[in-house]
Amino acid sequence: MTDSGCWEAAARDPEPGGKPVVLVAAVALIDADGRVLLAQRPEGKAMAGLWEFPGGKVQAGETPEAALVRELQEELGLDTRQSCLAPIAFASHGYDDFHLLMPLFACRVWQGDPRPLEGQQLAWVRPARLADYPLPPADVPLVAQLRDLL
Repeated sequence: MTDSGCWEAAARDPEPGGKPVVLVAAVALIDADGRVLLAQRPEGKAMAGLWEFPGGKVQAGETPEAALVRELQEELGLDTRQSCLAPIAFASHGYDDFHLLMPLFACRVWQGDPRPLEGQQLAWVRPARLADYPLPPADVPLVAQLRDLL
């Protein structure tokens, strides 16, 4: 069985051509009530005011899981382990200057209470309400996947 539609579309789609690929890891922290933590990007950062799953760039030589353990400590004052992170989805999204590849992990086990250590606002959100928050374009498809999983 063949579908020439995808081949025809591929012929019209331009190649990414030189955009760097940026690897960012994100986590859906899920509390005992089934709510997910979102963080609002603070003023002065790209996409300020939008809500996102906590996380950050993966540094050279670092795994996505190690990056999340580090980022959760730096951004929210939380301690967790790589074994507490379960991969559940990923986003692949082309922005103007780069292409984002972002694995999303679920985490239900951590120590501490989330604190906004980088000036961000935090919100615990029911899965059905995640789409009510303005998100970066790369995060939008993850909402439906997460909602279906929870």
